[in-house]
Amino acid sequence: MAAAVTQLRRIGLPRLIVHISVLVIVVLWLFPTLGIFISALRDKDQLAVSGWWTALSTAHRTEVARLADPTTQKQEGNLYVIAGNIWEAGDARTIDSFGTRIQEPSAVKAGETADLGEGETLQVNADGSYRYAKAEAFDGSRGRRIYLTVTTPPEFTFDNYRTVLNSEGIGRAFINSLTVAIPATIIPILVAAFAAYALSWMRFAGRTLMIAMVVGLIVVPLQMSLIPLLRMYNEIGTIFGVPSKTYAGIWLAHTAFGMPLAIYLLRNYMVGLPKEIIESARVDGASDFEIFVKIVLPLSFPALASFAIFQFLWVWNDLLVAMVFLGTTKDQIVLTGNLNALLGSRGGNWEILTASAFITIIVPLIVFFALQRYLVRGLLAGSVKGG
Repeated sequence: MAAAVTQLRRIGLPRLIVHISVLVIVVLWLFPTLGIFISALRDKDQLAVSGWWTALSTAHRTEVARLADPTTQKQEGNLYVIAGNIWEAGDARTIDSFGTRIQEPSAVKAGETADLGEGETLQVNADGSYRYAKAEAFDGSRGRRIYLTVTTPPEFTFDNYRTVLNSEGIGRAFINSLTVAIPATIIPILVAAFAAYALSWMRFAGRTLMIAMVVGLIVVPLQMSLIPLLRMYNEIGTIFGVPSKTYAGIWLAHTAFGMPLAIYLLRNYMVGLPKEIIESARVDGASDFEIFVKIVLPLSFPALASFAIFQFLWVWNDLLVAMVFLGTTKDQIVLTGNLNALLGSRGGNWEILTASAFITIIVPLIVFFALQRYLVRGLLAGSVKGG
């Protein structure tokens, strides 16, 4: 963010415009996150009928209720009366109005008496108590159906988080995600660092062509190469007797998909390092391996950290590659797969979805804030000077 402000000031924009632009960007990024955070704390019934921006206001909705059956009627003078309460004890909902037809659910205000004709009256109060009276005895075996316009006060709860955290296998899935994400982040960084050094400071035939191939591989869609890569891995595994659904397979898959971007970022950074340092080390008799380990690698830490953030976030949030290369068994399913199973086949449980979103971002947030100071430096490296 600080780097963006500096760039805008260099262009010559007034300070006020710069601050307003940064504020707009921050709001646009935080707005959806705030919505998910509030939704995760709301009652699932309220979440289903109103948006998160109405969380602090009273919610109105139409509900169906049924009065007590005729067996509970009592005779009071010339009238037969059925009385009771629609709500259970402790229910905080308030009835604004009621009606006996779905077309008119708010025909009568709460507390008023509705004349239903032929000596039949109905009174429903705001607290849910009611009095249903008739000049003749009630018949039938079921209570009368009525429609209510209900006011519900804002309600916040941690039940959504409890549902997710207490679900079966969530702890194992968390460990599986760490088992996948950590090696799948470290392996491509190690391999790409060697490749980036070779493409930056070692002279050999076909170097320019290899750089062009790396850039071209960045734009290859993952979905297009997923099945061919899986078939190739299964064929090689059959030859060596290796099962298809293993952690090694998904590590190699994530390494293959992340390698082009890793080489591109690291090469752009390494090629911008001072040439004099490399040449001085060679004059002193250092080998390429010694130069890489003792000079280039320590100086390239910002680029390594920036790629580590991208790679870890992608692998941690991945579902498609994990389902294809690792499977969905209880001992292998990752966190995203386990949470996806909680949503059901139709994905309509919004309270589970929003709570799951915040649970899954805990580890990526730790990684991001631990390495974020290197992010801008690593991404902008090589943007001016190249080789």
